[in-house]
Amino acid sequence: MQFTRSSGILLHPTSLPGPYGIGDIGPQAHGWINFLAKSGCGLWQVLPLGPTGYGDSPYQCFSSFAGNPYLISPAALLEDGLLHANDLADAPHFPAEEVDYGDVIPWKLGLLDRAFSRFQQTASQKLLQAFEEFQAKEEHWLDDFSLFMAIKESQGGNPWVDWPAPLRDRHAPTIQDFRNDHREDIQRQSFRQFIFFQQWAKLRDHAHARGIRIIGDIPIFVAHDSADVWANPELFFLDEKGQPTVVAGVPPDYFSETGQLWGNPLYRWDVHTEDGYAWWMSRLRSVLSLVDVVRLDHFRGFAGYWEIPAGEKTAINGRWVPGPGADFFQAVENVFGELPIIAEDLGEITPDVTALRDQFHLPGMKILVFAFTSDATNDFLPHNYEPNCVVYTGTHDNDTALGWYQRVTDKERDFARRYLGRSGEDIAWDLIRAAWSSVAVYALAPLQDLLSLDNQARMNYPSQPSGNWVWRMKGDALSDRLRARLKEFNQLYKR
Repeated sequence: MQFTRSSGILLHPTSLPGPYGIGDIGPQAHGWINFLAKSGCGLWQVLPLGPTGYGDSPYQCFSSFAGNPYLISPAALLEDGLLHANDLADAPHFPAEEVDYGDVIPWKLGLLDRAFSRFQQTASQKLLQAFEEFQAKEEHWLDDFSLFMAIKESQGGNPWVDWPAPLRDRHAPTIQDFRNDHREDIQRQSFRQFIFFQQWAKLRDHAHARGIRIIGDIPIFVAHDSADVWANPELFFLDEKGQPTVVAGVPPDYFSETGQLWGNPLYRWDVHTEDGYAWWMSRLRSVLSLVDVVRLDHFRGFAGYWEIPAGEKTAINGRWVPGPGADFFQAVENVFGELPIIAEDLGEITPDVTALRDQFHLPGMKILVFAFTSDATNDFLPHNYEPNCVVYTGTHDNDTALGWYQRVTDKERDFARRYLGRSGEDIAWDLIRAAWSSVAVYALAPLQDLLSLDNQARMNYPSQPSGNWVWRMKGDALSDRLRARLKEFNQLYKR
């Protein structure tokens, strides 16, 4: 895929405004696309779109194929006749500027259940046929996922390793009995996916019509409590009861004395190799049916990953293990042609990681809030970029630009002001200017930086287990002044 000079905004759909407690993929998302187009941007970057579980993190999903039902638009369901106005009358009083998942989730699922009932009773032949076609087309993952979620629901939401052994181990007669007894529960899960994919397809078509390409995100690892692992245990290092024997993380570094213990199960890459990485090819194909470009999270794990024995309390006692390397990306290239992949090459990057990235001409990432910690040799400073990279003012895992500037030392602030040639009074836009004017093929900023917000608007603190993923923009945030300012930058710097 040929990357061409462009710019865009990082904004997850949950952060869009609207009356229903959480941003969704309905009218507000279509309006957001229009704002991007009118401002001269060509890119919209989102986080993973999968169904979130405990902690609400899009990086720990119940499936790497499914869509998140919380993103389904009630307004679009109303338009399609699957909801009536009185279905929305009991909406709680949601806060406008953050997502209260505790209130949103039960209310939203209740709405979707009403929509499913109405679908069963009143759906047109055309809609019923579309549902059947969707189920047939997506059967390779949808069948396992809908079954997984229906069992999970019947087991009080417990992780699959805590289910009765016959369900945990997919004992064929037990599974068949469950299918017979819970046919409607399984169908309800499939229906939610059908609606999500229908609404998303409309949004993506609208984006393409306005010249906007969508950048998605693929986490390298999947959640242990997911349909992926339950349905494909042979692809992961698990014991006979489904528990991981080794788990993912990163070793101790400058940021953490004990490293990071993520806890995801690790892949048995030898098994994946035997069938040409079929599960991965299916996963990539699925994500690329939703987005145009993917950011491959923790790219370094494909060169080598940190393996930690299960049961360890920290990531200290791990070891480096070789990943699948070039063999994997060659297989991907054979299937997909030129790779529409951005390599998230942050963290402890060794020469083999850089070599793997460059072998397949993948653009890496540059983060401006990391640029001012040392001197002119810092790789994140724009004068050190090559065109085949993607520059961000910051990402969902970092301080906002203003939050960073308020937090760091006087020395770092002084270097930033001198380097940027600015007073620092409008630091977020100073960084946006530096990103947009650089040679990087893509320049992106989180919407929080365009709005010059501090760390109260930060999306995620990686070491903090709760209170993340809640930020939402105000309904009047996308002003004409903001659009004009962004358009000016796009014209000035040929974005």
